[in-house]
Amino acid sequence: MEIKNRELHRVAVSAIIIKPPEEGVEGPEDFRYLICRRSEKKKAFPGLWTVPGGGMEVDDYIDTPRPYGNSDCWYFAVTETLKREVREEVNIEIGRLVYLLDITFIRPDGIPAIILSFYCNYLSGEVRLNEENTDYKWATFEEAKQYKFCPGLLGEIEMVDKIMKGEDPAKVEYRNI
Repeated sequence: MEIKNRELHRVAVSAIIIKPPEEGVEGPEDFRYLICRRSEKKKAFPGLWTVPGGGMEVDDYIDTPRPYGNSDCWYFAVTETLKREVREEVNIEIGRLVYLLDITFIRPDGIPAIILSFYCNYLSGEVRLNEENTDYKWATFEEAKQYKFCPGLLGEIEMVDKIMKGEDPAKVEYRNI
């Protein structure tokens, strides 16, 4: 595979969005995670299940204020990109983002890519999908096992599920990610 530029990478971000167990509701007391089915029209992983996210764009930060008197850089560009992507894709607001892991790969078009994966709490809003996704579910980790995900994503959800339950996420085997 030809790599177009060995120094530049496309940066993407993703959010595993968590709803805590509902108090007073009969049934599983497990955390639920927002999963979305990608449109069949998507170039990468059409029709597979994923979580909200997308690519970082210069427009996400170029016209934003640069705090602390620093005219040479922008703060929180990655997290603001992810909040924008979540609003655009599923129409909800999310809480503080916590870094989970990163993934690096070469896209089929030869462009190196990095995905920064985060997890966060659902804050507000009703899920309303844009054209990038065709379906969604609030699923427990056990329910999520029924869906066909983009490579590695089910393992990421398992890691977050362990974190939320106070377990060691390191016990998720890399082969599952």
